[in-house]
Amino acid sequence: MNEILGAIAQAFHLLVTVDRDLIEIAALSLFVSLGATLLASLVGLPLGAWLAVNRFPARRYVIAVLNALMGLPPVVVGLVVYLLFSRAGPLGVFGLLFTPWVMILAQTIIITPIIASIAHQAIRDLWADYHDLLISLNTTRGQRIRALLWDGRRALLTASLAGFGRAIGEVGAIMIVGGNIDHATRVLTTAIALETGKGNLALALALGLVLVALAIAVNLAVHIVSQTERRGRW
Repeated sequence: MNEILGAIAQAFHLLVTVDRDLIEIAALSLFVSLGATLLASLVGLPLGAWLAVNRFPARRYVIAVLNALMGLPPVVVGLVVYLLFSRAGPLGVFGLLFTPWVMILAQTIIITPIIASIAHQAIRDLWADYHDLLISLNTTRGQRIRALLWDGRRALLTASLAGFGRAIGEVGAIMIVGGNIDHATRVLTTAIALETGKGNLALALALGLVLVALAIAVNLAVHIVSQTERRGRW
């Protein structure tokens, strides 16, 4: 109990004093996770809508694989990305290993199936309601997908938030591809793992509280924006 109280006090102290290292680590965490969420949403949301609207022979198998990929082991993703971008790998010439950019890529691979699967379920229900109307208007597949994405944007926002929640708490893949380098690729999750390994549990708990606070703050901000949009429509 004393450790928990000490962690809360330490976290509050770090925030009040605007600790430079903490701000740097938290900012990089947000940059990586929000960047991955944006990229994964750009791919996953249209993919989910496309699967909901289109019918083809292997559709069920594609959806089953997509759902299975929601449980993709992060360390495996990290290992594959590491091999691709290592000096001996086919993409090693770009020199992106142990940079925030390859961390974003790894997180994008992890959360894209999550966002796409949730989006598919949301758009599938919406497509059942709009099917006859959109067909009668003689719309193209692209127009149908865009209409469904726009009308279901609040439900799809939940899909993106689910992806962000998965990304902000990721440690395995980004530890492998990022290397947890101080002032370069160290984020909150890898810093927590490091401090726990060093036995500095109070600081690890403090960083954990900051991580939770950041996740809650982003979700609240998105919720407020969504509510503001809803009131604006009325």
